[in-house]
Amino acid sequence: MNMWESILATIVGEFSDLDDIAHTTRVTLRMALATLLGGLLGWEREQHGKAAGVRTHMLVALGSALFVMTAEQMGAEQDAMSRVIQGVVAGIGFLCAGTILKGRSPSEVKGLTTAAGIWLTCAIGITVGLGREATALLGTVFGLIVLNLVPHLISRFDKEHQEPDEPEN
Repeated sequence: MNMWESILATIVGEFSDLDDIAHTTRVTLRMALATLLGGLLGWEREQHGKAAGVRTHMLVALGSALFVMTAEQMGAEQDAMSRVIQGVVAGIGFLCAGTILKGRSPSEVKGLTTAAGIWLTCAIGITVGLGREATALLGTVFGLIVLNLVPHLISRFDKEHQEPDEPEN
């Protein structure tokens, strides 16, 4: 084998993790779905003027999916997969912490919902990476309900339960 054949064989060997069409399709589908679902949550955040928007959420979901898919491809058993997931969840906590800002007063805290959204996006990415696409889709739907519908319900509830203004004497 000459030098160029050796180089080509090495390159082909390095890209052999996607060695059949079924596996390639599965990996592509999972990465695309994780990216899409993360993008939906990020789009909602971006529409509300939050700093962590579409790209951040897409990258979090994709990265989370990649971590668990890679461990799965390497033949990780349940205990090893559990450690991978623990590491991803702990790591995403640092990113989430960076979105939380504390104001001057103890009650002035901003970014908690965005941090929780990033955390949810990570969970959705992990879920997709584990091949639980329907569960991830359902989790995304519930996340969008919480982010969009719940604030309107709370606002309506608060308006209905406000005490009427005292009549002036």
